[in-house]
Amino acid sequence: MILQRAAEAKKPLRTALLALSVLAAPFVLSGCMSTEDDIDLATYVDQTEPADVLYNQGLANLNAGRLTEASRKFDAVDRQHPYSEWARKSMVMGAFANYRQGKYDEAINSAKRYVSLYPSSEDAAYAQYIVGLSYFRQIRDVTQDQKESRRAIEAMEEVVQRWPESEYVDDAREKVRFARDQLAGKEMQIGRYYLERREYIAAVKRFRYVVENYSNTRHIEEALARLTESYYAMGLTSEAQTAAAVLGQNYPDSQWYRDSYTLLQTGGLEPRDNAGSWISKAGKLITGA
Repeated sequence: MILQRAAEAKKPLRTALLALSVLAAPFVLSGCMSTEDDIDLATYVDQTEPADVLYNQGLANLNAGRLTEASRKFDAVDRQHPYSEWARKSMVMGAFANYRQGKYDEAINSAKRYVSLYPSSEDAAYAQYIVGLSYFRQIRDVTQDQKESRRAIEAMEEVVQRWPESEYVDDAREKVRFARDQLAGKEMQIGRYYLERREYIAAVKRFRYVVENYSNTRHIEEALARLTESYYAMGLTSEAQTAAAVLGQNYPDSQWYRDSYTLLQTGGLEPRDNAGSWISKAGKLITGA
């Protein structure tokens, strides 16, 4: 686990403070204390408890699934004991509690702050991983904006690059692959839109971007097939043949290849690689989905 539960804390002062509040009640009722002077008891208790006590209470609430209360305890440590070891631990645990509640902006801000303040600590990798997860959970369908995918990739790649030995690297790489697939899917969606409207140059631009930048995603087969279709429609038969040839070389059993082959045959053509084409050069980088 990234953080070890703290040692048994000293007995909280809550009981004594509750008793004190009972003694003070008659004075409140008699008007010696105005409504404006009332103090939230829970907040007052938090302010009088040591950092380790608040931290342990935060952990207990987190384990019990009381995420809102856990966040409040961790925030109290960070706010009231800002220079303590417990504040450092609470910062990252608070980020995790916010992430679990779906409060992604709060989780991102807290985790980024932690990495900025404690970049060499043992929990820095985990804090950065929380940043990536928070962006990842906000990724939308490819029909919508993919800014979260880009941010998730950036955050998770930082985990991989800065903390290559951490336990979060494998999952970070998986999240990057998924997010890249989303970005490729978005490009394909736009490319198909242009292709349907017979705006072939605009379509080719999108499909080419997928081939050159997302060659290891599941969209590469369709991108090559769509390039075949687009170039053929434009009368650029050499490029169409090359796209089909590269598709066949990498995915000979693909339905996309069979469809591309059939399309070329309607014009008396067949797949043929042109070594001077950008498609042929890009094809050497294809690693498969």
